[in-house]
Amino acid sequence: MNDVLPEQARSWERFEDTARDWLRAYGYRNLRTPVLERTELFVRSIGAATDIVEKEMYTFVDALNNESLTLRPEGTASCVRATIEHNLLYHGPQRLYYTGAMFRHERPQKGRYRQFHQVGVEALGFAGPAIDAEHIVMCARLWRQLGLEDVVLEINTLGSSEARARYRAKLVTYLEKNHAALDDDSRRRLSTNPLRVLDSKNPALQTLIAQAPRLTDDLDDVSLYHFENVQALLREAGVEFAVNPRLVRGLDYYNDTVFEWTTRSLGAQGALCAGGRYDGLFEQIGGKPAPACGFALGIERVLELVQAAQTQIAHDADDVYLVHQGALSQHFAFMAAEQLRDHGLTVIFDGSGGSFKSQMKKADISGARFAVIIGDDEAGARQVSVKPLRTDGTQTKCTVAQAAELIKNR
Repeated sequence: MNDVLPEQARSWERFEDTARDWLRAYGYRNLRTPVLERTELFVRSIGAATDIVEKEMYTFVDALNNESLTLRPEGTASCVRATIEHNLLYHGPQRLYYTGAMFRHERPQKGRYRQFHQVGVEALGFAGPAIDAEHIVMCARLWRQLGLEDVVLEINTLGSSEARARYRAKLVTYLEKNHAALDDDSRRRLSTNPLRVLDSKNPALQTLIAQAPRLTDDLDDVSLYHFENVQALLREAGVEFAVNPRLVRGLDYYNDTVFEWTTRSLGAQGALCAGGRYDGLFEQIGGKPAPACGFALGIERVLELVQAAQTQIAHDADDVYLVHQGALSQHFAFMAAEQLRDHGLTVIFDGSGGSFKSQMKKADISGARFAVIIGDDEAGARQVSVKPLRTDGTQTKCTVAQAAELIKNR
């Protein structure tokens, strides 16, 4: 777990501003859920035999009521729980998003920490392939807005639960025949979550995995038709993708479409964003059946990629850095800063008491567009001096109101 220091936090804030505008453009509304949930919620939704539940969750017993609680390892289960609890689908399908900290006890690596942050996007109550495609197209738009190019998309379909049950039996038979060739992790998964063997990164298993039965051979016509329509919509939108029949995702609740955006710029663990359809989750955790689809992206990983690509998330610089010095200036400067804010400007008030030279140096470093300068002469005349910091221009002496208009017009 790590701290985000003020200079780093500026990049976070810029990304969060970009993300909010991006989500608003698609009609998604913000939902905020607790960071703690009953452990049972994650066991029932994610799956008792998954790596997350077996090895990665931060779980403890609440001494007050002897109840098992868990720091949320992902956000979909909490979002669906809140939707059921507050009957949000009563008025029709919902487009929701959330941001916040998630927790998994795994080996830290580049862009991945035990406390990490996600933007999660969930479309609840939508059954057709268009919403699957919308989520993927949304991601492609965000990568363009962030200037990210080294990002590739893989998609797959897991079909219905009945199709996966037929396939699971075939896969187990195949893996048991090759039991001696499996590593310890795959042998453990064989009896609990055999589809996850297909996701193994062990180079020694890749030939065995490549020769395994394919899920597509057991898919029903409805699932195949859904997946074909998703692909057609992506082609029409100009989104490049590769079908990866071994993409299964690490959560039990997925069905039909699954997808993953990856990059080669973040090392071996290159997943940047992933998601898919989970039509059975509502009923699985005690609600009425409802179709659903969603995805989550890791903020730390996105920011790592932005930095690696040496791109800058678009943002507005502060308008004013207010410099002041002198016995008469402090009170007037303080009030002038408030008046400039009344005009809608962002103002950094220098409270250091340093020399004009040192304050002007800080003004330049701050990135502000203008310095507003107040000395005893300006304070006595109830005026300020306005100096452009990012463009050519002369220093102008005027009233505070005139300074606000001058800065806004430029």
